[in-house]
Amino acid sequence: MEKIIVSGGNTLQGEIEVSGMKNSAVAILFATILVDGKCVIENLPPVDDVCTSIKILEVMGASVKWLNKTSVEINTKNIIAGKSPDEFASKMRASYYVLGAELGRFGTAYSAKPGGCDFGVRPIDRHIKGFEALGATVEEELMCIRATTENGLVGNNIFMDDISVGATINIILAAVTASGVTTIDNAAREPHVVDLANFLNACGAEISGAGTDMIKIKGVRELTGVTYAIVPDMIEAGTYMIAGAVRIGNHLKITNVIPKHLESITAKLIEMGVNVEEGDDYVIVSRTEPLKPINVKTLPYPSFPTDMNPQICVLLTLAEGNSRLIEGVWDGRFKYTEELIRMGADIKVNGRSAVVTGVKKLTGARVRACDLRAGAAMVIAALATDGMSEIEEIYHIRRGYDNMEAKLRGVGADIKAINIPDIFGINGLLSNENKCV
Repeated sequence: MEKIIVSGGNTLQGEIEVSGMKNSAVAILFATILVDGKCVIENLPPVDDVCTSIKILEVMGASVKWLNKTSVEINTKNIIAGKSPDEFASKMRASYYVLGAELGRFGTAYSAKPGGCDFGVRPIDRHIKGFEALGATVEEELMCIRATTENGLVGNNIFMDDISVGATINIILAAVTASGVTTIDNAAREPHVVDLANFLNACGAEISGAGTDMIKIKGVRELTGVTYAIVPDMIEAGTYMIAGAVRIGNHLKITNVIPKHLESITAKLIEMGVNVEEGDDYVIVSRTEPLKPINVKTLPYPSFPTDMNPQICVLLTLAEGNSRLIEGVWDGRFKYTEELIRMGADIKVNGRSAVVTGVKKLTGARVRACDLRAGAAMVIAALATDGMSEIEEIYHIRRGYDNMEAKLRGVGADIKAINIPDIFGINGLLSNENKCV
Protein backbone atom coordinates (compact mmCIF):
# COMPACT_ATOMS: atom_id res chain seq x y z
CA MET A 1 0.00 0.00 0.00
CA GLU A 2 0.94 3.62 -0.46
CA LYS A 3 -0.14 6.83 1.16
CA ILE A 4 0.46 10.46 0.28
CA ILE A 5 1.95 12.85 2.84
CA VAL A 6 1.30 16.57 2.35
CA SER A 7 2.70 19.43 4.41
CA GLY A 8 0.40 22.30 3.50
CA GLY A 9 1.15 26.00 3.52
CA ASN A 10 3.42 26.32 0.49
CA THR A 11 2.63 28.76 -2.28
CA LEU A 12 2.28 27.09 -5.69
CA GLN A 13 4.13 28.83 -8.51
CA GLY A 14 5.07 27.53 -11.94
CA GLU A 15 3.79 25.29 -14.70
CA ILE A 16 2.00 21.94 -14.78
CA GLU A 17 1.56 19.99 -18.03
CA VAL A 18 -1.68 18.04 -18.37
CA SER A 19 -1.60 14.46 -19.64
CA GLY A 20 -3.93 12.80 -22.15
CA MET A 21 -7.55 12.29 -21.14
CA LYS A 22 -8.07 9.07 -19.20
CA ASN A 23 -11.72 8.77 -20.20
CA SER A 24 -10.83 9.12 -23.90
CA ALA A 25 -7.93 6.73 -23.65
CA VAL A 26 -9.85 3.78 -22.23
CA ALA A 27 -12.65 4.15 -24.79
CA ILE A 28 -10.23 4.37 -27.71
CA LEU A 29 -8.11 1.47 -26.47
CA PHE A 30 -11.16 -0.82 -26.45
CA ALA A 31 -12.24 0.64 -29.81
CA THR A 32 -9.08 -0.84 -31.35
CA ILE A 33 -10.83 -4.22 -31.05
CA LEU A 34 -12.86 -3.12 -34.10
CA VAL A 35 -9.69 -2.79 -36.19
CA ASP A 36 -8.29 -5.91 -37.85
CA GLY A 37 -4.70 -4.68 -37.66
CA LYS A 38 -2.38 -2.14 -36.01
CA CYS A 39 -3.10 1.17 -34.33
CA VAL A 40 -0.65 3.53 -32.65
CA ILE A 41 -2.21 5.50 -29.80
CA GLU A 42 -0.26 8.54 -28.60
CA ASN A 43 -0.54 10.90 -25.62
CA LEU A 44 -1.79 8.07 -23.40
CA PRO A 45 -1.78 8.93 -19.70
CA PRO A 46 0.26 6.23 -17.89
CA VAL A 47 -2.41 5.66 -15.24
CA ASP A 48 -3.74 2.43 -13.83
CA ASP A 49 -7.05 2.39 -15.77
CA VAL A 50 -5.10 2.68 -19.03
CA CYS A 51 -2.69 -0.05 -18.01
CA THR A 52 -5.55 -2.32 -16.94
CA SER A 53 -7.27 -1.75 -20.29
CA ILE A 54 -4.12 -2.76 -22.13
CA LYS A 55 -3.73 -5.87 -19.98
CA ILE A 56 -7.30 -6.86 -20.88
CA LEU A 57 -6.49 -6.48 -24.58
CA GLU A 58 -3.32 -8.55 -24.19
CA VAL A 59 -5.17 -11.40 -22.48
CA MET A 60 -7.71 -11.30 -25.33
CA GLY A 61 -4.89 -11.87 -27.83
CA ALA A 62 -3.76 -8.39 -28.85
CA SER A 63 -0.09 -7.76 -29.55
CA VAL A 64 1.10 -4.71 -27.61
CA LYS A 65 4.35 -2.80 -28.07
CA TRP A 66 5.17 0.25 -25.97
CA LEU A 67 6.96 2.86 -28.11
CA ASN A 68 7.54 5.20 -25.16
CA LYS A 69 5.85 6.08 -21.87
CA THR A 70 2.81 7.61 -23.58
CA SER A 71 2.60 5.81 -26.95
CA VAL A 72 1.63 2.23 -27.71
CA GLU A 73 1.24 0.10 -30.82
CA ILE A 74 -1.67 -2.34 -30.60
CA ASN A 75 -2.36 -5.09 -33.12
CA THR A 76 -5.79 -6.66 -32.55
CA LYS A 77 -5.75 -8.90 -35.62
CA ASN A 78 -5.67 -12.08 -33.53
CA ILE A 79 -7.93 -10.96 -30.73
CA ILE A 80 -10.55 -13.48 -29.56
CA ALA A 81 -14.07 -12.50 -28.47
CA GLY A 82 -15.22 -13.50 -25.01
CA LYS A 83 -11.74 -13.63 -23.47
CA SER A 84 -11.91 -10.48 -21.37
CA PRO A 85 -10.45 -11.52 -18.00
CA ASP A 86 -12.89 -11.14 -15.12
CA GLU A 87 -10.23 -10.17 -12.57
CA PHE A 88 -9.26 -7.08 -14.57
CA ALA A 89 -12.64 -6.18 -16.08
CA SER A 90 -14.27 -6.04 -12.66
CA LYS A 91 -11.74 -3.42 -11.46
CA MET A 92 -12.76 -0.55 -13.74
CA ARG A 93 -15.95 0.98 -15.07
CA ALA A 94 -14.83 1.36 -18.69
CA SER A 95 -14.24 -2.39 -19.13
CA TYR A 96 -17.82 -2.59 -20.40
CA TYR A 97 -16.67 -1.02 -23.68
CA VAL A 98 -15.52 -4.54 -24.56
CA LEU A 99 -19.19 -5.37 -25.12
CA GLY A 100 -19.86 -2.78 -27.81
CA ALA A 101 -16.53 -3.37 -29.56
CA GLU A 102 -16.88 -7.18 -29.59
CA LEU A 103 -20.46 -6.98 -30.82
CA GLY A 104 -19.36 -4.66 -33.60
CA ARG A 105 -16.56 -6.92 -34.79
CA PHE A 106 -17.65 -10.45 -33.90
CA GLY A 107 -21.39 -10.33 -33.29
CA THR A 108 -20.88 -11.83 -29.83
CA ALA A 109 -19.57 -10.32 -26.62
CA TYR A 110 -18.80 -11.10 -22.99
CA SER A 111 -17.64 -9.07 -20.01
CA ALA A 112 -17.65 -9.29 -16.25
CA LYS A 113 -19.79 -6.66 -14.53
CA PRO A 114 -17.76 -3.43 -14.44
CA GLY A 115 -16.16 -1.99 -11.31
CA GLY A 116 -14.91 1.57 -10.79
CA CYS A 117 -15.81 4.24 -8.25
CA ASP A 118 -18.73 3.61 -5.90
CA PHE A 119 -21.32 6.38 -6.38
CA GLY A 120 -24.31 4.21 -5.50
CA VAL A 121 -26.38 2.39 -8.12
CA ARG A 122 -24.78 2.63 -11.57
CA PRO A 123 -26.96 0.48 -13.87
CA ILE A 124 -26.08 -0.37 -17.45
CA ASP A 125 -29.66 -0.76 -18.67
CA ARG A 126 -29.20 2.01 -21.26
CA HIS A 127 -26.28 0.11 -22.77
CA ILE A 128 -28.38 -3.05 -22.97
CA LYS A 129 -31.37 -1.26 -24.53
CA GLY A 130 -29.05 0.18 -27.15
CA PHE A 131 -27.58 -3.21 -28.02
CA GLU A 132 -31.05 -4.73 -28.21
CA ALA A 133 -32.25 -1.92 -30.49
CA LEU A 134 -29.43 -2.89 -32.87
CA GLY A 135 -30.61 -6.51 -32.89
CA ALA A 136 -28.52 -8.14 -30.15
CA THR A 137 -29.80 -10.57 -27.53
CA VAL A 138 -28.39 -9.62 -24.13
CA GLU A 139 -28.25 -11.82 -21.02
CA GLU A 140 -27.38 -10.04 -17.79
CA GLU A 141 -26.23 -12.56 -15.20
CA LEU A 142 -25.20 -12.01 -11.59
CA MET A 143 -21.52 -11.33 -12.34
CA CYS A 144 -21.32 -10.94 -16.13
CA ILE A 145 -23.05 -9.81 -19.31
CA ARG A 146 -23.31 -11.76 -22.58
CA ALA A 147 -24.58 -10.48 -25.92
CA THR A 148 -25.07 -12.23 -29.25
CA THR A 149 -26.64 -11.59 -32.64
CA GLU A 150 -27.57 -14.26 -35.15
CA ASN A 151 -27.77 -12.19 -38.33
CA GLY A 152 -25.54 -9.22 -37.52
CA LEU A 153 -26.35 -5.82 -36.06
CA VAL A 154 -28.73 -3.54 -37.94
CA GLY A 155 -28.86 0.24 -37.59
CA ASN A 156 -31.76 1.78 -35.74
CA ASN A 157 -33.01 5.02 -34.20
CA ILE A 158 -32.14 5.03 -30.48
CA PHE A 159 -33.48 7.57 -28.02
CA MET A 160 -31.60 7.82 -24.72
CA ASP A 161 -34.05 8.31 -21.83
CA ASP A 162 -31.21 9.86 -19.82
CA ILE A 163 -27.89 11.21 -21.01
CA SER A 164 -25.21 8.56 -20.50
CA VAL A 165 -21.61 8.90 -21.65
CA GLY A 166 -20.90 5.19 -21.26
CA ALA A 167 -24.03 4.08 -23.13
CA THR A 168 -23.42 6.61 -25.92
CA ILE A 169 -19.88 5.29 -26.39
CA ASN A 170 -20.93 1.63 -26.26
CA ILE A 171 -23.69 2.14 -28.83
CA ILE A 172 -21.25 3.96 -31.13
CA LEU A 173 -18.81 1.05 -30.87
CA ALA A 174 -21.50 -1.50 -31.71
CA ALA A 175 -23.07 0.55 -34.52
CA VAL A 176 -19.91 1.48 -36.44
CA THR A 177 -19.95 -1.77 -38.46
CA ALA A 178 -23.70 -2.47 -38.28
CA SER A 179 -25.62 -2.52 -41.54
CA GLY A 180 -27.58 0.64 -42.27
CA VAL A 181 -27.75 3.88 -40.30
CA THR A 182 -27.97 4.38 -36.52
CA THR A 183 -29.00 7.61 -34.85
CA ILE A 184 -28.51 8.29 -31.14
CA ASP A 185 -30.90 10.97 -29.88
CA ASN A 186 -30.15 12.70 -26.56
CA ALA A 187 -26.55 11.53 -26.86
CA ALA A 188 -23.79 12.58 -24.48
CA ARG A 189 -21.72 15.52 -25.72
CA GLU A 190 -18.55 15.09 -23.65
CA PRO A 191 -15.16 15.73 -25.28
CA HIS A 192 -14.20 12.07 -24.93
CA VAL A 193 -17.26 11.07 -26.99
CA VAL A 194 -16.00 13.44 -29.70
CA ASP A 195 -12.47 12.07 -29.35
CA LEU A 196 -13.69 8.50 -29.83
CA ALA A 197 -15.71 9.50 -32.90
CA ASN A 198 -12.68 11.28 -34.37
CA PHE A 199 -10.54 8.18 -33.83
CA LEU A 200 -13.09 5.87 -35.43
CA ASN A 201 -13.58 8.25 -38.37
CA ALA A 202 -9.81 8.27 -38.89
CA CYS A 203 -10.07 4.46 -39.08
CA GLY A 204 -12.75 4.69 -41.79
CA ALA A 205 -15.99 5.01 -39.83
CA GLU A 206 -18.75 7.41 -40.88
CA ILE A 207 -19.89 9.20 -37.74
CA SER A 208 -21.36 12.70 -37.71
CA GLY A 209 -22.82 14.88 -34.99
CA ALA A 210 -20.45 13.92 -32.16
CA GLY A 211 -20.43 16.80 -29.68
CA THR A 212 -24.16 17.41 -30.26
CA ASP A 213 -27.15 15.57 -28.83
CA MET A 214 -27.83 13.79 -32.14
CA ILE A 215 -25.17 11.40 -33.43
CA LYS A 216 -25.53 9.64 -36.79
CA ILE A 217 -23.53 6.52 -37.64
CA LYS A 218 -23.51 5.00 -41.12
CA GLY A 219 -22.21 1.45 -40.83
CA VAL A 220 -19.07 0.45 -42.72
CA ARG A 221 -17.70 -3.00 -43.48
CA GLU A 222 -14.29 -2.62 -41.88
CA LEU A 223 -11.92 -0.26 -40.13
CA THR A 224 -8.21 0.21 -40.79
CA GLY A 225 -5.41 1.06 -38.38
CA VAL A 226 -4.19 4.61 -37.80
CA THR A 227 -1.91 6.69 -35.59
CA TYR A 228 -3.96 8.84 -33.24
CA ALA A 229 -3.24 11.19 -30.31
CA ILE A 230 -5.55 11.43 -27.28
CA VAL A 231 -6.88 14.90 -26.36
CA PRO A 232 -5.76 16.57 -23.09
CA ASP A 233 -7.57 15.64 -19.89
CA MET A 234 -10.07 18.35 -18.92
CA ILE A 235 -10.64 16.88 -15.44
CA GLU A 236 -6.93 16.77 -14.63
CA ALA A 237 -6.68 20.35 -15.88
CA GLY A 238 -9.66 21.39 -13.76
CA THR A 239 -8.16 19.68 -10.73
CA TYR A 240 -4.96 21.71 -10.98
CA MET A 241 -6.97 24.87 -11.62
CA ILE A 242 -8.67 24.32 -8.26
CA ALA A 243 -5.29 23.65 -6.64
CA GLY A 244 -4.12 26.98 -7.99
CA ALA A 245 -7.11 28.74 -6.44
CA VAL A 246 -7.03 27.42 -2.86
CA ARG A 247 -4.46 29.86 -1.54
CA ILE A 248 -3.85 33.57 -2.04
CA GLY A 249 -0.50 34.02 -3.77
CA ASN A 250 -0.69 30.88 -5.90
CA HIS A 251 0.09 31.40 -9.59
CA LEU A 252 -0.22 28.28 -11.75
CA LYS A 253 0.10 27.95 -15.50
CA ILE A 254 -1.58 24.75 -16.69
CA THR A 255 -0.46 23.72 -20.17
CA ASN A 256 -1.54 21.20 -22.83
CA VAL A 257 -5.21 22.02 -22.34
CA ILE A 258 -8.18 22.87 -24.58
CA PRO A 259 -9.66 25.97 -22.90
CA LYS A 260 -13.04 25.38 -24.59
CA HIS A 261 -13.41 22.13 -22.59
CA LEU A 262 -12.82 24.06 -19.35
CA GLU A 263 -15.40 26.82 -19.82
CA SER A 264 -17.81 25.67 -17.09
CA ILE A 265 -14.95 25.30 -14.60
CA THR A 266 -13.43 28.63 -15.56
CA ALA A 267 -16.78 30.38 -15.20
CA LYS A 268 -17.27 29.13 -11.63
CA LEU A 269 -13.75 30.06 -10.58
CA ILE A 270 -14.20 33.59 -11.93
CA GLU A 271 -17.55 33.81 -10.10
CA MET A 272 -15.68 32.98 -6.87
CA GLY A 273 -13.17 35.78 -7.48
CA VAL A 274 -10.33 33.71 -8.93
CA ASN A 275 -8.23 35.17 -11.74
CA VAL A 276 -8.20 32.96 -14.87
CA GLU A 277 -6.26 33.90 -17.98
CA GLU A 278 -6.73 31.78 -21.14
CA GLY A 279 -4.26 31.16 -23.96
CA ASP A 280 -4.42 28.94 -27.02
CA ASP A 281 -3.38 25.82 -25.09
CA TYR A 282 -3.00 26.97 -21.50
CA VAL A 283 -4.76 28.64 -18.59
CA ILE A 284 -3.18 30.65 -15.78
CA VAL A 285 -4.89 30.59 -12.37
CA SER A 286 -4.10 32.95 -9.49
CA ARG A 287 -5.87 34.52 -6.53
CA THR A 288 -5.39 37.80 -4.72
CA GLU A 289 -8.75 38.20 -2.93
CA PRO A 290 -10.92 36.12 -0.57
CA LEU A 291 -13.17 33.51 -2.18
CA LYS A 292 -16.86 34.32 -2.70
CA PRO A 293 -19.59 31.73 -2.00
CA ILE A 294 -21.48 30.43 -5.05
CA ASN A 295 -24.01 27.80 -6.09
CA VAL A 296 -22.87 24.90 -8.28
CA LYS A 297 -24.90 22.15 -9.94
CA THR A 298 -23.19 19.29 -11.75
CA LEU A 299 -24.76 18.11 -15.00
CA PRO A 300 -23.61 16.44 -18.23
CA TYR A 301 -21.27 18.41 -20.51
CA PRO A 302 -21.13 21.29 -21.29
CA SER A 303 -22.36 22.04 -17.76
CA PHE A 304 -20.16 21.75 -14.68
CA PRO A 305 -18.82 18.17 -14.60
CA THR A 306 -19.68 15.67 -11.88
CA ASP A 307 -16.02 14.61 -11.88
CA MET A 308 -15.19 18.08 -10.49
CA ASN A 309 -17.72 17.90 -7.63
CA PRO A 310 -15.24 16.97 -4.85
CA GLN A 311 -12.58 19.42 -6.03
CA ILE A 312 -14.90 22.44 -6.21
CA CYS A 313 -16.30 21.47 -2.80
CA VAL A 314 -12.84 22.00 -1.29
CA LEU A 315 -12.83 25.52 -2.68
CA LEU A 316 -16.33 26.19 -1.35
CA THR A 317 -15.18 25.25 2.16
CA LEU A 318 -12.76 28.19 2.01
CA ALA A 319 -15.25 30.79 0.73
CA GLU A 320 -16.61 33.55 2.94
CA GLY A 321 -20.24 32.49 3.39
CA ASN A 322 -22.68 29.74 2.45
CA SER A 323 -22.50 27.88 -0.85
CA ARG A 324 -24.75 25.19 -2.25
CA LEU A 325 -23.46 22.23 -4.26
CA ILE A 326 -26.03 20.08 -6.07
CA GLU A 327 -25.08 16.77 -7.68
CA GLY A 328 -27.09 16.22 -10.85
CA VAL A 329 -25.62 12.89 -11.97
CA TRP A 330 -24.78 10.38 -9.22
CA ASP A 331 -26.63 9.55 -6.01
CA GLY A 332 -23.57 8.68 -3.93
CA ARG A 333 -21.14 11.45 -4.87
CA PHE A 334 -20.96 13.09 -1.43
CA LYS A 335 -19.34 10.23 0.51
CA TYR A 336 -16.07 12.15 0.48
CA THR A 337 -17.51 15.01 2.55
CA GLU A 338 -16.96 13.01 5.75
CA GLU A 339 -13.24 13.20 5.05
CA LEU A 340 -13.31 16.98 4.51
CA ILE A 341 -15.22 17.37 7.77
CA ARG A 342 -12.26 15.63 9.48
CA MET A 343 -10.17 18.53 8.18
CA GLY A 344 -12.49 21.13 9.68
CA ALA A 345 -14.94 21.70 6.83
CA ASP A 346 -18.55 22.64 7.60
CA ILE A 347 -20.69 20.62 5.15
CA LYS A 348 -24.28 19.45 5.57
CA VAL A 349 -25.46 16.89 3.02
CA ASN A 350 -29.09 16.14 2.22
CA GLY A 351 -29.38 13.58 -0.57
CA ARG A 352 -27.92 15.08 -3.72
CA SER A 353 -27.48 18.53 -2.19
CA ALA A 354 -24.86 19.96 0.15
CA VAL A 355 -24.72 23.30 1.99
CA VAL A 356 -21.10 24.33 2.45
CA THR A 357 -20.34 27.01 5.02
CA GLY A 358 -16.92 28.52 4.58
CA VAL A 359 -14.37 28.19 7.38
CA LYS A 360 -11.29 30.30 8.07
CA LYS A 361 -8.97 27.41 7.38
CA LEU A 362 -8.74 23.64 7.02
CA THR A 363 -6.48 21.62 9.28
CA GLY A 364 -4.22 18.69 8.50
CA ALA A 365 -5.66 15.24 9.19
CA ARG A 366 -5.50 11.59 8.25
CA VAL A 367 -8.07 11.00 5.50
CA ARG A 368 -8.74 8.50 2.75
CA ALA A 369 -9.41 8.66 -0.95
CA CYS A 370 -12.99 7.35 -1.21
CA ASP A 371 -12.82 7.33 -5.01
CA LEU A 372 -10.71 8.72 -7.84
CA ARG A 373 -11.85 12.36 -7.83
CA ALA A 374 -12.37 12.43 -4.06
CA GLY A 375 -8.73 11.40 -3.72
CA ALA A 376 -7.66 14.39 -5.79
CA ALA A 377 -9.84 16.60 -3.61
CA MET A 378 -8.11 15.34 -0.47
CA VAL A 379 -4.75 16.34 -1.95
CA ILE A 380 -6.08 19.81 -2.76
CA ALA A 381 -7.53 20.18 0.73
CA ALA A 382 -4.22 19.13 2.26
CA LEU A 383 -2.42 21.80 0.20
CA ALA A 384 -4.80 24.41 1.62
CA THR A 385 -3.90 23.64 5.26
CA ASP A 386 -0.94 24.85 7.29
CA GLY A 387 -0.29 21.39 8.72
CA MET A 388 0.47 17.84 7.69
CA SER A 389 -2.05 15.42 6.19
CA GLU A 390 -1.93 11.74 5.34
CA ILE A 391 -4.07 10.44 2.49
CA GLU A 392 -4.69 6.71 2.40
CA GLU A 393 -6.18 4.36 -0.22
CA ILE A 394 -4.46 6.34 -2.95
CA TYR A 395 -4.77 3.48 -5.45
CA HIS A 396 -7.95 5.36 -6.44
CA ILE A 397 -5.86 8.38 -7.41
CA ARG A 398 -3.49 6.18 -9.42
CA ARG A 399 -6.40 5.11 -11.61
CA GLY A 400 -6.71 8.54 -13.21
CA TYR A 401 -3.84 10.91 -12.38
CA ASP A 402 -0.39 10.61 -13.88
CA ASN A 403 2.17 11.14 -11.08
CA MET A 404 0.24 13.84 -9.28
CA GLU A 405 2.85 14.18 -6.54
CA ALA A 406 5.71 14.92 -8.95
CA LYS A 407 3.67 17.49 -10.85
CA LEU A 408 2.72 19.31 -7.65
CA ARG A 409 6.27 19.11 -6.24
CA GLY A 410 7.42 20.78 -9.45
CA VAL A 411 5.40 23.88 -8.55
CA GLY A 412 6.41 24.06 -4.89
CA ALA A 413 4.16 21.65 -2.99
CA ASP A 414 5.61 19.63 -0.10
CA ILE A 415 4.14 16.28 -1.10
CA LYS A 416 5.41 12.73 -1.34
CA ALA A 417 4.11 9.18 -1.60
CA ILE A 418 5.47 6.56 0.76
CA ASN A 419 5.07 2.80 0.85
CA ILE A 420 3.54 1.16 3.90
CA PRO A 421 3.12 -2.59 4.48
CA ASP A 422 0.15 -4.14 2.65
CA ILE A 423 -0.31 -7.28 4.71
CA PHE A 424 -3.53 -8.20 2.92
CA GLY A 425 -2.26 -7.55 -0.63
CA ILE A 426 -5.41 -5.65 -1.55
CA ASN A 427 -3.82 -2.83 -3.54
CA GLY A 428 -1.11 -4.63 -5.47
CA LEU A 429 -3.18 -5.34 -8.55
CA LEU A 430 -3.56 -1.75 -9.62
CA SER A 431 -0.72 0.01 -7.85
CA ASN A 432 2.20 -2.31 -8.59
CA GLU A 433 1.52 -4.90 -11.28
CA ASN A 434 -0.09 -2.56 -13.79
CA LYS A 435 2.75 -0.17 -14.43
CA CYS A 436 2.70 0.51 -18.15
CA VAL A 437 6.43 0.54 -18.88
